[in-house]
Amino acid sequence: MFQEIVKYFESIDPILAALYATLFTWFLTALGASLVFFFKTMNRAVLDGMLGFTGGVMIAASYWSLLAPAIEMSEGEGFTKVFPAACGFFLGALFLFCLDKILPHLHINFKETEGMKSPWQRTTLLVLAITLHNIPEGLAVGVLFGGVAAGIPEASIAGALTLAIGIGIQNFPEGIAVSMPLRRMGMKRRKSFMYGQASAIVEPIAGVLGAVAVTFFTPILPYALAFAAGAMIFVVVEEVIPESQQDKNTDIATMGLILGFIVMMSLDVALG
Repeated sequence: MFQEIVKYFESIDPILAALYATLFTWFLTALGASLVFFFKTMNRAVLDGMLGFTGGVMIAASYWSLLAPAIEMSEGEGFTKVFPAACGFFLGALFLFCLDKILPHLHINFKETEGMKSPWQRTTLLVLAITLHNIPEGLAVGVLFGGVAAGIPEASIAGALTLAIGIGIQNFPEGIAVSMPLRRMGMKRRKSFMYGQASAIVEPIAGVLGAVAVTFFTPILPYALAFAAGAMIFVVVEEVIPESQQDKNTDIATMGLILGFIVMMSLDVALG
């Protein structure tokens, strides 16, 4: 089944393939958000475990799908070979750091507001928080497809699809993490769902932009892959892990992270 999907994606334009793949990751966010039609609340331990799982997937994807290929495709030896990955990784984290300080957003616990002061409603601030998570995820998928379009040997359709599958899996709890708190606040089911799925709309946009950028500027691919990895790790360390450790479910969240790492590592090695 997977090989048939790979063959189909190999037959179409890589930029269009990036759009389809990131639409898939958005769809799984929407699928997670759709649970709000069936449940008004979710057990906090389950949510913390899902957040931990999300963090594990993002950490594994950052290395196996992004940093390792970035280092492999870089020229030179020693520090020269690792420089593009190190530079891109730092710039990706710096980019998210700046967005985190500038863009108003609300943490999932509804207690901590970050960024510039804003009169925006708390629901909008929560959606913006999850949107911040999704920018590097869409970018990561897009730059891999862009590498395929540019003819980079280390970039493959199978690897890009594997990353999209992993990100899609961890997007499912992200959709829940937005829609459920909104529903618990008294918002109607349909509106809670709309906010939940809207948080991932940025992924197809970032995916296509990443693919186009790498296609036209092939030398930036190692930097772009590492950039996405740095941005993802920043999100995990700054928000996902601390959020999952807020309550008394630290062990559940930690084991969720371990499981997420194993799942993404296994997917990348077996399929990518």
